Amino acid sequence: MQLNDIQLKQVDAQIKRLINTDSYYGKMYKDMGITGVSSQEDFEKLPFSSKADLRNAYPLGIQAVPDEDVVRIHSSSGTTGKPVIIPYTAKDVDDWATMFARCYETVGITKKDRIQITPGYGLWTAGIGFQAGCEKLGAMAIPMGPGNTDKQLQMMIDLKSTVITATSSYALLLSEEINKRGLKDKICLKKGVFGSERWSEKMRANIKNGLGIELYDIYGLTEIYGPGIGINCECGTGIHYWDDFVYIEIIDPVTGKTLPDGEKGEIVITTLVKEGAPLLRFRTHDISRIIPEKCPCGRSYPRIDVIEGRSDDMFKVHGVNMFPSQVEEILRDVDGASSEYTITIAHDEDNNRDIMILTVEGEGRVSFEQMSKQITALFKSRIGVTPKVTIVPVGTLPRSEKKTKRVTDYRS
Repeated sequence: MQLNDIQLKQVDAQIKRLINTDSYYGKMYKDMGITGVSSQEDFEKLPFSSKADLRNAYPLGIQAVPDEDVVRIHSSSGTTGKPVIIPYTAKDVDDWATMFARCYETVGITKKDRIQITPGYGLWTAGIGFQAGCEKLGAMAIPMGPGNTDKQLQMMIDLKSTVITATSSYALLLSEEINKRGLKDKICLKKGVFGSERWSEKMRANIKNGLGIELYDIYGLTEIYGPGIGINCECGTGIHYWDDFVYIEIIDPVTGKTLPDGEKGEIVITTLVKEGAPLLRFRTHDISRIIPEKCPCGRSYPRIDVIEGRSDDMFKVHGVNMFPSQVEEILRDVDGASSEYTITIAHDEDNNRDIMILTVEGEGRVSFEQMSKQITALFKSRIGVTPKVTIVPVGTLPRSEKKTKRVTDYRS
């Protein structure tokens, strides 16, 4: 999908604005002799931007407006390395709320809804983004934040919440608690809007059945406003993204070459009108594809497919590259396996070999021994690695209020 004339002019304006500042990217473009773009070819010659750049520019080197124009900062939820800090102008904040309200409207949420917001507030973009979109829409916000499940359930019942927003991990925890306590008949939830992490089909089914609601994937990342730059519609055939605010291309994560629509690769995002910290060709590491066909819903906004995972989620055992999504595909085909699993990787010094331990929750309908043998056989045939498989009862593995950590690697 190529830039249209309006988007091309917006990118050109962003470049010209950046080179008139002393920001990190302004200096970079000046040093590279970049003065603007007038064609798709010009655009695809622009250098990629990355999280490494933002850390190099820490704390506010990417700021492209005077201090007096910055009304807020946010930071990514990552726990490694320097944090990434993103400044927002008043227009950026309002644009983000507009996009978020559009997400709610796309999935049929209206002013009459009561939206319970469980993602975290503070520097993280999640909670405040869900709330700003809710207020822009005119619905009732119930700003709970994460944790305190007893209070969450009390408010959900007493205030008759109709929409729940959460990470998929916390939605699963709430679903299990509601059913464990026999509260399903007391809740009024109709829809769930979940983001921040990818989730398997089994996990999706568990949440949908456990809460009896429609589920929607919201997309976004702190560097590009936050959640709310796209969402799937009622057809469930991909995520519509707001191309009046962002331009998306798909690249080969190894070569960096732009791929044709329909081919799977890494999502790269350009902010078209962002003021505080414009980013051109930002590498997200999220894996998806642009869906070239028109959506059956009739909306004209373009679509990307459901996020399959991240290119930097890859882990290697016995020389074989693996992704969590491959593990989830195997568990999907194992009768009796739940959506929850963990992978632990360590090095056996005595035998000088790596060990991969896969712990999976079993629902109890199928013998744990039978499940273990099937999972081991599927791993060996599909991936070429034989893990040590342990099956445990549902509820054994820890539940998270934020993102669930699937892989722990103890190798140095």
